[in-house]
Amino acid sequence: MVVGNDGRLPLPWLRAPLDHALQHQRGHALMLHGAAGDGSLEFGLTLAQAWLCEATEANAPRPCGRCASCRLVQSHLHPDLFVLLPEAMRRELGWLLLDDKLDDDAKRKPSRQIRVDDVRALIDWVGRTTARGRSKVALLQPAQTLNLQAASALLKTLEEPPPGTRLLIGVADPAHLLPTVRSRCQRLALPRPSFDEATRWLGEQGIEGAQVLLSACSGRPLEAQALARDGVDAAAWRALPRAVAAGQGALLAPWPLPRVLDTLLKLCHDALAVAVGAAPRYFPDDAMPRAAALPALLQWQRALWRVARHDDHPWHQGLLLDSLLAEACAALTLGS
Repeated sequence: MVVGNDGRLPLPWLRAPLDHALQHQRGHALMLHGAAGDGSLEFGLTLAQAWLCEATEANAPRPCGRCASCRLVQSHLHPDLFVLLPEAMRRELGWLLLDDKLDDDAKRKPSRQIRVDDVRALIDWVGRTTARGRSKVALLQPAQTLNLQAASALLKTLEEPPPGTRLLIGVADPAHLLPTVRSRCQRLALPRPSFDEATRWLGEQGIEGAQVLLSACSGRPLEAQALARDGVDAAAWRALPRAVAAGQGALLAPWPLPRVLDTLLKLCHDALAVAVGAAPRYFPDDAMPRAAALPALLQWQRALWRVARHDDHPWHQGLLLDSLLAEACAALTLGS
């Protein structure tokens, strides 16, 4: 997720926005807006690594990946870098806070929000003297997961951090943040890689049928890579619409509920598009069932949104999946 010893960027399409940020961004608070599936977290970490890089050669790229500072970033141990993610992401990616206890209350679900206690830990860190005598960088992402109390607690630090401290705020859509947070930050948009560039990169990762998976993920290559990593190949994705229409949920059964809902919402979107004579967006056109009726699809879509609003509820996943499949089968075959 950062530049390694070989000096290569974690994602090739980050070079242009990274160079732009290093040349033009001088503010103490920078808002990075871009989708996680396009590499927004990787970009934020790489930019922080570049700001902290201690390369002494005049023409050395930043981050160099070889200096002591870069090595500390690579090991997640740099004392002048504070990475604040929701607890669930911290556990998944290994960017833990000092107070995180992995074995504490094993039955408790890790939070998907950035809570006020997390922000207080960040504020306490900001007030300390730099450990390596250079700058300090804090990365907070995704900022849309800040709850109201946490966002309010962050405002004073965003407005006037100590000299030499920079704050990076990553967000998918700035409109999801409080206006008081947005107004304290300069903005930098992370451009999405082109479809061809993303397809080529996925092919280099050994992913076959990259175009199908990339379309399945709205052109976001990291989401397509995660889909392939979880065992969903192009053939399985192509077969999914007719399997769901037949009430067969074997492919969906092992997936976490948010992914199941996202996939069914995509299938419903494409079925609605086909029903009104438009092209599907997420699934290949020849993979879509053609018997669906518009009223039934709209009713199915409303039912999916009701469940999606409460996807963190402790559902019985097997029973919920059976119910969702029954609704899908009815909506996709009602017109036959």
